[in-house]
Amino acid sequence: MNDRIPALQRPASRTARLSAIEQALLTRVVTSQSQLSQILADQGIEVTQATLSRDLDEIHATKTRLADGTVAYAVDRQRVKDHPAANPDGKAEQQIGRVLSGLVTSVAAARNLVVVHTPSGAAQYVASVIDKQPVEGVLGTIAGDDTVMVICSDDDTAGRRAQWLLDVASKS
Repeated sequence: MNDRIPALQRPASRTARLSAIEQALLTRVVTSQSQLSQILADQGIEVTQATLSRDLDEIHATKTRLADGTVAYAVDRQRVKDHPAANPDGKAEQQIGRVLSGLVTSVAAARNLVVVHTPSGAAQYVASVIDKQPVEGVLGTIAGDDTVMVICSDDDTAGRRAQWLLDVASKS
């Protein structure tokens, strides 16, 4: 079995580039455009400094002072209190919890998937909320009418994420 986490492949489009930038800023402490450019290059996205500057402006990224005094980029003018990758579930749990507590009817893990059942018509909304959060080990979601499949990087992660989603949904 391959223990390597599958790399996220992105098309060479502006939308994909903006998504990659936003994801990098949400999951890492990025202190400079050159550092961000290298992160993108590691993902196969080559970008000029001028384009990167425009992209940061477009997604409303600003430089923010972190608790440790480091100045780093933050998205949507939100104050970044700690390094997001140190506890990827803290902020995500708070935001996901508001939605899931009223919309999740059951959760089960199946290999590297988590199956989440919702009331009719709510699955796409639940999937969207999960997709917008930088949750470690979650690659993405697929939603139907009342069922969401959360695709995880491996079987163990799916088990942990299923329990985590159940715990978050159980809080009222």
